[in-house]
Amino acid sequence: MKKTIYSLIVFFGLCILPIQGYAQVDFNQTKEDDLVAQQSDFQEYFFEALKQKGIENHERAIEYLQKCIVLNDTESILFFELGKNHNALKNYVLAEEALKKAIEIQPDNEWILDELYSVYIKQKDYDSAVNTIKQLVKYQPKYKEDLANIYAQTKDFKSALETLDELDEEFGVTNDRERLRNRIYNITGKQQERISKLEDRKDNNPKDESNYLKLIYRYSEENNLDKAFSTAKELLKIKPDSKLVHLALYKFYIEINEPENAINSMKTVLQAKSIDPKSKTKVLSDFVSFVSKNPKYETELVAITNEISGNANALDLGNYYYKKGNKIKALSFYKEAYKAQPQNFDILKQIILIQLDLENYLEALKTSDEAIEIYPAQPLLYLLNGVALNALNRPKEAVDTLDIGVDYIIEDVKMEIDFYKQLQQAHTALNNLSKANAFKEKIAKLKK
Repeated sequence: MKKTIYSLIVFFGLCILPIQGYAQVDFNQTKEDDLVAQQSDFQEYFFEALKQKGIENHERAIEYLQKCIVLNDTESILFFELGKNHNALKNYVLAEEALKKAIEIQPDNEWILDELYSVYIKQKDYDSAVNTIKQLVKYQPKYKEDLANIYAQTKDFKSALETLDELDEEFGVTNDRERLRNRIYNITGKQQERISKLEDRKDNNPKDESNYLKLIYRYSEENNLDKAFSTAKELLKIKPDSKLVHLALYKFYIEINEPENAINSMKTVLQAKSIDPKSKTKVLSDFVSFVSKNPKYETELVAITNEISGNANALDLGNYYYKKGNKIKALSFYKEAYKAQPQNFDILKQIILIQLDLENYLEALKTSDEAIEIYPAQPLLYLLNGVALNALNRPKEAVDTLDIGVDYIIEDVKMEIDFYKQLQQAHTALNNLSKANAFKEKIAKLKK
């Protein structure tokens, strides 16, 4: 609220200007000596009140203001300051009383009304707050935004929407007001009213791309795909170079089985500098899913991912190529994905598994060693480390790591069997046949 600025103006102004400008005490009925004494006392009390308020000693400030009022109860600023101090102390009844007295003396004062409005809001006395705001609007039209919020708070949604309409017409649409408007529509369930409002905006301002995009979203939300699609095509006619419209168009093209158009729209999105990375990630994920069902378009996917590799959704691409059986390509994308998500254990695990599948045992050993440092209580990492060591014919080291890892297993029979198989293999290589047979027997018991 603007009262903070006003307080500073009052405070510093009073330090410069003589107090008589604020407390025009009528001394006509007093002797000259008494007049000088009263003036001096008033000045001293008033400045002390401001000083005490400045150090947030509001109780003392009130005492000095009351002394001022005894000397002169006709100055609105005394009651204004009194109200502010009571407000700060949460003495809302006394604050309201003082501020109303200030308004009686000076009815057309924005700052007093603003302070009174603050008192009502803190008490959640919204009816009184509305009446006060209506008086404040003539000073600052933006108070209407507060009015709209109060109407919404009191569930007077009709008045809230009418106030928002007035503000939009006078000052244009803003994101804050749109959020409030949509919150009201969500509460009331008046989806058709929301769509009608957007249609009106589109018709009144056909060059504004945002109105079309909002309409497309709302029609899609209502599952009215025909209207959403027609709105998207309408935007494309008016603004052929629009990039954002393709965020919707590719979905519609997939829905009506126009794969070429769908791919072109996806490419437009992925190549557009104006579209945010999060949206591109979603589109790329859909592109990967689309190609999984329509493998003849894989060359298109490869071409576009090579072109935008820096921004690609590497995890989706890794999953795609892994399912296709192209483990080398999958590994490349999983490594890229892990750089972007170094806390993702599943990606790290997948990298090691593929390295083992590709018989890149030294790489698998190195990766699993690093992984164990990060996740020292994950038994799977010790198992994969042991597999790599056995494959590299380093059985003693394999036994050491497997013995550590097996202790971390919790109720996972399959993993326990895998550990024992690797331990059996390692002890066999070390010619510890009795231990190897012991693990063989453990495996047989667990399989029963």
